[in-house]
Parts: sequence; structure tokens; C-alpha cells
Amino acid sequence: MNGFLGRYEKRLDDKGRLSLPVPLRRAAGDGSLVLLQYQAPALTLFPAAAWETIQDRLMEYRRSDRDADAFVRRITSYAVEVTPDKLGRFLIPGWLQEAASLDGEVLVVGSLDRIEIWNPGLFDAHLEDGAPDASEFVHKIFG
Repeated sequence: MNGFLGRYEKRLDDKGRLSLPVPLRRAAGDGSLVLLQYQAPALTLFPAAAWETIQDRLMEYRRSDRDADAFVRRITSYAVEVTPDKLGRFLIPGWLQEAASLDGEVLVVGSLDRIEIWNPGLFDAHLEDGAPDASEFVHKIFG
């Protein structure tokens, strides 16, 4: 099965490292990932192939819109390349931990082509606040 699915409760270690859950690690494969915050308060991990597509879109946006520089600069300045070690651990820089209000417990959520990293309380609040009637969406997706 391709794609990232599931919800996992994890803990940052004393050095600020997060260990990816095994199912997500398998789906991500070997190699580097791009970690960024493009939509607060969550952090997002993109596999290299998915990031290349986004990077192409960002470059096209910057070429086609004079006002795009500030947006592209913000996105790229909040991005870092990470490579999980043999145990699936990678460092979340302190400034990104702070930006996402991560402290100890974190929630790792598979989201199809990306992995989201949340403060558990903020994730629950986001689901409650941003949950419009999903019946039309459900019908379009599941029939």
C-alpha cells in the first residue's frame, strides 16, 4: 500500500529527535525528507519526490507572480532537510519545535502524501474547530 496513514502518539527525546513510527518509515523509504511549517501550527514532512513537485510549483509561482517572493522565502526559510537514522529518528530543530508548540508528546499523522507532526492538544482543537459537515465530502470520496 502506498501513502501515509494512521495516527501515532510519540515523544520527542531529550535532544529534540522524533522517531518515525515503523509503518510511516516503511512508506517513506530510505533517504531524506523535507520538514517544514507551511501551515501553522503543524509541521509537515514530505518525501523527496513529493517535495520536488512542490519545489517546482514554488519556482513556477515565483516566476509567474511578482509578489510571490516573500511567500516563497517564508516557505523555504521554514524548511529543513532531514535524514532519519537507522532507528528512524531525526532532529526537529528547536525553532521548528517552538513554531509548532511541540514539547514532549507529539502526534504523528499520516496524510496520504505527507506526514504531519502536531501538538496533540492543538490537533484535537483543529479537528473540533475545522470540522464542517462532511457528508458531501464523504459522498464524493466514498460514494
